[in-house]
Amino acid sequence: MNVQSKNIIIIGPAHPLRGGLASYNERLAKAFIDQGHHCEIYTFSLQYPGFLFPGTTQFSTEPAPQYVKIHVDINSVNPLNWIRVGNKLKQIKPDIIIVRYWLPFMGPCLGTILRKVKKNHHTKIICIADNIIPHEKRIGDTAFTNYFIKPIDAFITMSKKVLEDLKNIDASKKAKFVPHPLYDNFGEKISKQEARNKIGIEDDLKIILFFGFIRKY
Repeated sequence: MNVQSKNIIIIGPAHPLRGGLASYNERLAKAFIDQGHHCEIYTFSLQYPGFLFPGTTQFSTEPAPQYVKIHVDINSVNPLNWIRVGNKLKQIKPDIIIVRYWLPFMGPCLGTILRKVKKNHHTKIICIADNIIPHEKRIGDTAFTNYFIKPIDAFITMSKKVLEDLKNIDASKKAKFVPHPLYDNFGEKISKQEARNKIGIEDDLKIILFFGFIRKY
């Protein structure tokens, strides 16, 4: 490891969990590694209790990425686990922790882990905030979010609305708006003709794309 490289840990969804957050975190880790940094991911052994998960499964059927070490170590509902993981990361003393925040439900878990880490007086903590104030409000949202925000050194938001929400809660925090990047981990772009051939759609057949139901927000 050269003098300029950093030891970076990402906290958030990753394989074996599926979804956009997992894809983003894995691709972010690869970008750090490609730049010469050491990067590992700490993900959830339990992300959501079953009654909070709206889909059929939280888990991916794809193989794990080989370029990054993923620790399946965080239980979102077990305070003893939060303390253990926080103490573990405090001892590791990474230069930077990047933590994802998208739901106040995660506030107590992630906030406790990061409070433990801050006691090493070395690690800088940066949050990539997908949401600060959730679209669908629940009791405890504000308290959970405030608890999470306190140990964070700086924020990156991927929408101006989230940046505004953060400033309304705590204007003292350093924050920057960075638009959501386009994923590049699903292979090279192909032509419409090649795509039609691959999935057996006739050249003159009209196509309607359906992306699922869209909520009011």
